[in-house]
Amino acid sequence: MTLSEFKVVRLTAPIFHTTEAEMQAFADRGLSVTVVDVEEPDALIPHVADADIVTLIGTKLPTQVVEAMTRCRAIARMGAGTDKIDVARATELGIVVANTPYFCVEEQADHAMAMLLSLARRLTSAQNGMAEGDLVRARIGVNNSQRLSTCTLGLVGFGRSAVHMARRARGFGMRVLATRRNRNAPSHEADALGVTLTGLETVLAESDFVSLHLPLSSATHHMFDAATLAKMKPTAFLINTSRGGLTDENALADAIRSGRLAGAGIDTYEAIDIFVDSIPPRLHPLTGLENVILTPHVASGSVQAAVDIRLTAMDNIVDILSGYWPLQENIVNPGVVPRYPLADR
Repeated sequence: MTLSEFKVVRLTAPIFHTTEAEMQAFADRGLSVTVVDVEEPDALIPHVADADIVTLIGTKLPTQVVEAMTRCRAIARMGAGTDKIDVARATELGIVVANTPYFCVEEQADHAMAMLLSLARRLTSAQNGMAEGDLVRARIGVNNSQRLSTCTLGLVGFGRSAVHMARRARGFGMRVLATRRNRNAPSHEADALGVTLTGLETVLAESDFVSLHLPLSSATHHMFDAATLAKMKPTAFLINTSRGGLTDENALADAIRSGRLAGAGIDTYEAIDIFVDSIPPRLHPLTGLENVILTPHVASGSVQAAVDIRLTAMDNIVDILSGYWPLQENIVNPGVVPRYPLADR
């Protein structure tokens, strides 16, 4: 079969519509694409039941949808996280799940570092005070700021985005601690950057800023609950540009409002759906606090990231339809036995 004979379905719900550049890139690779803008399982199943490839950004693929995909060779995620996909059932059915794990590691690090700098210099207070003409309010926050080169950044997770974050923080003269699940993994990058690998307890106790760089799983869900947050310095800030479910948002709000934590920078959420065009004002419990920065899951965004995510996903698709495994780093379920055999290049 030629590539154009395979059915590739691109899911766009809830807000991730195709662009002209994306459709042109599909065409340049000889791929014929069916665009589907629904998400409810009953409405989605008829569109994907006979698909050879299903590619998506934020659409949920629960068990019943995955089981209905009787011809599917691969689910090609345009992005890193796969917590909205039933990867386990896909694996059982021989469906390869591929992603684009590194498309935005620099952007995520930029965003987290921007939040850190803004929180450190109390820029929200200064901005709001200036807008209202209240110069006392605009000035007062910075009186409690610490020189950044005297501060410690703690990284929870030490994958590529965390490495980029460490590089930025070290450029500001910060001491950097990091913890990761595999304590026995090589430490070359940490050593080269002057990052100290240590346990979570030390990271929490000694860090002025704690930045999360973890995937969401059953093991990490609500990892930062009331008990964990209580182990942080009361003067510390939490930054989460990874997955909302890593934190217990109510516990975080309680800790900040009660003064048991200095503040936070949050880009991902569990309690609210940010993949819509608007939400009710003041929906999140941390909205409106000057020691909190909230952004709508945009840490991954840049012109370059958009190109990388598109091209990597299409490389995965072309590889699989051509009978080859994608790059190993792009395979979410490497233990899968494919429905249709794949060869190594």
